[in-house]
Amino acid sequence: MAAMPGLLPRAALAVLVLVSVLPAYLSDDLNSDAQALQALRTAVGRSALPSWNSSTQTCQWLGVACENGRVVELRLPGAGLMGALPSGVLGNLTALRTLSLRYNALTGPIPDDVSGMTELRALYLQHNAFSGEVPASMYTLKNLVRLNVGENKLSGEISPDFNKLNRLGSLLLESNGFAGEIPKLDLPTLEQFNVSYNKLNGSIPAKLRKMPKDSFLGNTGLCGGPLGLCPGETAETPAESEPGAGGAADVGGGKKKKKLSGGAIAGIAIGCVFGVLLLLALLFFLCRKKSSSAGSTVEKGRGLDMASLDAEPKGQNGSAAGNGINGASGAGAAAVPAAGAAAAAIAAAKSGGSTAGSKRLIYFGPMAAAPPFDLEDLLRASAEVLGKGAFGTAYKAVMESGAAVAVKRLKDVDLPEPEFRERIAAIGAVQHELVVPLRAYYFSKDEKLLVYDYMSMGSLSALLHGNRSSGRTPLDWETRSAIALATARGVAHIHTTGPTASHGNIKSSNVLLTKNYEARVSDHGLPTLVGPSFSPTRVSGYRAPEVTDIRRVSQKADVYSFGVLLLELLTGKAPTHAVVNEEGLDLPRWVQSVVREEWTAEVFDQELLRYQNVEEEMVQLLQLAIDCSAQHPDKRPTMADAAARIDDIRRSGQHQQQATTATESPATDEPSL
Repeated sequence: MAAMPGLLPRAALAVLVLVSVLPAYLSDDLNSDAQALQALRTAVGRSALPSWNSSTQTCQWLGVACENGRVVELRLPGAGLMGALPSGVLGNLTALRTLSLRYNALTGPIPDDVSGMTELRALYLQHNAFSGEVPASMYTLKNLVRLNVGENKLSGEISPDFNKLNRLGSLLLESNGFAGEIPKLDLPTLEQFNVSYNKLNGSIPAKLRKMPKDSFLGNTGLCGGPLGLCPGETAETPAESEPGAGGAADVGGGKKKKKLSGGAIAGIAIGCVFGVLLLLALLFFLCRKKSSSAGSTVEKGRGLDMASLDAEPKGQNGSAAGNGINGASGAGAAAVPAAGAAAAAIAAAKSGGSTAGSKRLIYFGPMAAAPPFDLEDLLRASAEVLGKGAFGTAYKAVMESGAAVAVKRLKDVDLPEPEFRERIAAIGAVQHELVVPLRAYYFSKDEKLLVYDYMSMGSLSALLHGNRSSGRTPLDWETRSAIALATARGVAHIHTTGPTASHGNIKSSNVLLTKNYEARVSDHGLPTLVGPSFSPTRVSGYRAPEVTDIRRVSQKADVYSFGVLLLELLTGKAPTHAVVNEEGLDLPRWVQSVVREEWTAEVFDQELLRYQNVEEEMVQLLQLAIDCSAQHPDKRPTMADAAARIDDIRRSGQHQQQATTATESPATDEPSL
């Protein structure tokens, strides 16, 4: 007991030293995180992350969340990041639990140093352009629960080393270039799995056959489970045979194994030979018969296809379901025979009037090297009418592989082929993550088809003006402002492709949505394809007052149309109606009249008024919409300026509400961990 008086001062001194030193350690760790983030900004986000600077605390930077003096979350979806992720940066964020870089333009390989993020539980890298193989260091992240690298350009085989991530609940690898067989994955907590639209083959492993069919579509070499039986496999055949002694067949599931006699084997062989010869003779006969009657069959089917393709689906109010590529197909959407639009195109090609090179699909971009399907595949596809627009009718075509595309059958296009090719090449050259890309086209004298990606959520028009019953989920401010920003950036990119380049037909039915309600601009450049006799059947409420020829729409006219689109987002009113009120005013003039009377609150959609903490941002966006829809073109901002202003509005709102509002949209697929 005599030693106690001496121990107390020493213990107190130790505590004081620890208390004084601990903040320094925490500060050093946060400084290290800040340096890593700054290196990331320098490499891929110099212009996209202006708020990341020394005048603001690291934990208040956009997309950054901290706990106990460390960065634990980094969420930058759709932030405009571009380029390759540098090595030796992400690995320094050793306390990071969630990393989201989805929907950017990141390229190159996934850095090897991801293994340094030992606490990582969720990694979202989908919808970028990452290439190469999944790095081996990825398989050391023992705490990883969710991994999404879909919609990239990754290649190689899917490694069995994924089994090392035994806490994995979501593994999403769709729409890449993975090849080979799916390994036998034994992940006890796996609930979400998707390898669709890769280059995989072989039999689906037994423990993955419980997954839905959508998880495996678009891999022509895959079989088993939800895709149907593999060759030589029966309903009683085990999906994966266990290794055993010898090679005898196990008949009757566990009964005594028997070997076939020599006579039985000889009989089976002879029977197989005769069967093959009979099958070859039958195929030869059918091919001869088909070739002799092919021309008449196609011509005969053409008239029927024309009638069925012209069926127009009706929406809630009896109007066409949508004008865009992928307008929402309402309950009355007309399903057409498998011959579809491609049958008409082939018939037109075989009837003459086009060059020999036109009897095939012409692809753009990366798909040109390895086309995923050809005109014959379209011929066999099932088709569904999506909607009619000023430039033609749009269809959803589903291939035998399960892949879906949108096909637009153009009308009123009478350009000579060389001129058509030149103009369509300019449209196909626009490749941007916020623009629905033109994948391919078909040209003949009588038919012109355009092939786009299919967007399953339909258009902004359908989402805004569809059924607003009590069971409808309101379109909130965060989602609307994100749609506005993505649309502005998409159109701004189109304007950068040339001094006179324009979209030409901006409207809500040409803003399409992903399953996460993220916007993509569609139908750009189509006015350049129509002839002088073209005349839209309806007066569009989006058209700038100075536009007299829809084939010649300036960039400032695009800005006007975008301004009307912003007003549509804010008011919930469709500008394509003849009038928006009893005074007969169009949407821009009606909004200006209400604002002049200081009744600004009456402008906004009732669904937006429930968000009481975003009034300032709503008013700022309203002012931008009014500026964009000014009567005189020289008073309108550029699309790049409009995009920057929307970005500033969203950022200021996020800073003010960071304590209560997540940086992700409510429609996100990234739960916090």
